[in-house]
Amino acid sequence: MIKEFFIFFLAAFFEILGCYSFWMVFKEQKPTLYLSIGVLSLISFAYILTKVNLEFAGRAYVIYGGVYIISSLAWLYFVEKQSFNKWDIIGTFIVFAGVCVILLGNEKSLP
Repeated sequence: MIKEFFIFFLAAFFEILGCYSFWMVFKEQKPTLYLSIGVLSLISFAYILTKVNLEFAGRAYVIYGGVYIISSLAWLYFVEKQSFNKWDIIGTFIVFAGVCVILLGNEKSLP
C-alpha cells in the first residue's frame, strides 16, 4: 500500500507541475517555454499513474482524486506560500479517510 501511495503522490506532483506551468504562462505571463515543462510533466503524470497496481482505471482515478486534493494543498503551502484554513484541514482529513476506505476496501486488487 505504501508503494501505491508513493505512485499516486508522484503522479500528483507531475500533474500539478504541468498544470501550474500552464497557469504561469496564461495567468502570470511567464515565457512560453514553461509550456514545454507543462507538456512533459503531464505526459509523465499519465504514464506514472498507469503504474498503480489496481485492476480498474476508474478506481485508480477515484483514489488519485483524493491524493490530488491533498497534494494540491501541499503545493499551495510549499510552492505558493499560502496558509491553510480550518476548512482546508478538515476537508483534507475527510478526503484522506475516503481514499483509505476505497484503497483498503479493494486491497485484494493489490499484490
